[in-house]
Amino acid sequence: MNTRICGLLLVLGCLAASGASAEGMEERLRTQLRSTTAQLQTLQSEQAQAAAARIAAENQAKQAQVQIKQLTAELDKARGVAEQLAGQQQSLHSQAQAQVTASNEQTGKFKKAYEELLVMARGKETERALLQVQLTERDTQVQQCSAKNQQMYGVAQQLLAAYEKIDVAQVMSIRQPFASSARVKFEEMAQGFGDDLYKTRFDAPQAGVNH
Repeated sequence: MNTRICGLLLVLGCLAASGASAEGMEERLRTQLRSTTAQLQTLQSEQAQAAAARIAAENQAKQAQVQIKQLTAELDKARGVAEQLAGQQQSLHSQAQAQVTASNEQTGKFKKAYEELLVMARGKETERALLQVQLTERDTQVQQCSAKNQQMYGVAQQLLAAYEKIDVAQVMSIRQPFASSARVKFEEMAQGFGDDLYKTRFDAPQAGVNH
């Protein structure tokens, strides 16, 4: 476009120098000049718009770069938070796993202790049952002993009663060498009391208590 303007001006200069005054040619040149001027203005307007658009685009690019930096910083921050949360989650998972393991071990210990106590309780129950049997046997023996004591008490009363009936004459007659009948009678009485006392004797069975 600048080349055309320069050519047009050159032509105008040549015409002015030569003194040409053709009206038609001048009018056409004026018309072409106006058209060229209009085109030049349009081109300048378009260049101005293009420059404005370029400036706007540059501003938008700068804003976009700022936004990209902000978004990049936020993304880095979000990645840091995500990594921190992942670390915390891994730590919590490890702690939970450790607690589960410890709980299982504690449960195993409690189960073992319970089984040991159960075995001990069963042993104590067996021992208690054995002691109960032995206690029942002892109660039976005590009852038998009490009955024998009652019998012995009766024999003792009979012995005292018989002793009270013996007088001095009977004792003296026993000491006489020829009083065999009185001695035999006294010996028979003593033998009877001895037999009764032997019957009342209580022999407790030897039963050991298991501990």
